Amino acid sequence: MSAYNNLALDQAANDTAANFVREKIAEIVKDPEKARLLQPNNHPIGSKRICVDTDYFATFNRPNVTLVDIRSNPIEEITENAVRTTAAAYQLDALVLATGFDAMTGSVAKIDIRGRDGLTLNAKWAEGPRTYLGLMSAGFPNLFIITGPGSPSVLSNMIVSIEQHVDWISDCLDDMRKRDLDTMEATTEAEDKWVAHVNEVAHTTLYPQANSWYMGANIPGKPRIFMPYIGGVGAYRQICDEVAAKGYDGFVMAGTARRQRAAAS
Repeated sequence: MSAYNNLALDQAANDTAANFVREKIAEIVKDPEKARLLQPNNHPIGSKRICVDTDYFATFNRPNVTLVDIRSNPIEEITENAVRTTAAAYQLDALVLATGFDAMTGSVAKIDIRGRDGLTLNAKWAEGPRTYLGLMSAGFPNLFIITGPGSPSVLSNMIVSIEQHVDWISDCLDDMRKRDLDTMEATTEAEDKWVAHVNEVAHTTLYPQANSWYMGANIPGKPRIFMPYIGGVGAYRQICDEVAAKGYDGFVMAGTARRQRAAAS
């Protein structure tokens, strides 16, 4: 995906790369039906994670490996020694469950986070996550989110993005202490503009065409929204730095402790 700069932007270019990969898989996997199931056919290549592990595709040539398409034949039952689909029962000694994960929002969705007037974050995000810079959500003061929806997050080197967020938040807290401020909250206007920008950038690419976990498609009932910011880590870092340089533009800061001391005196 990094060999050419337009594979995520241009359908024709993406089709060329996808055809190349499909041909390579067909060369490796001897059974044509198995090869077809393993080829990227229902989404632009790269809009889901690509399997590039050493000898992954060659594994399906082994006589003791069976490939089962559970889209066509869903799992009906797990018995004492087999997995039974609508087509057959497959004997096994061990079962590894890879059930997916609720990316980007699942970790906070499991916590009953409440903001102003008792509003829960889950209620606010019922139709999709809304943040400003992926760092804060309007109505939830002092709630910082690390690599949340609306930030590069899973489309970047996660360590780099985590460090950038932690550095930015640490600098912000230090600035607030120096100015005797103790509350910070994203404005609704800034949040609306950022959500619109994230969606606008996403839809200049082919990524939203895939039923991927980037879109929340692996979780039944989860809104289909492209969650990461795809504008790039460099551009995103510059935006965050500019926001900070402008006195944390788009955020409201206040010093409740300072006001309380003033009232007491």
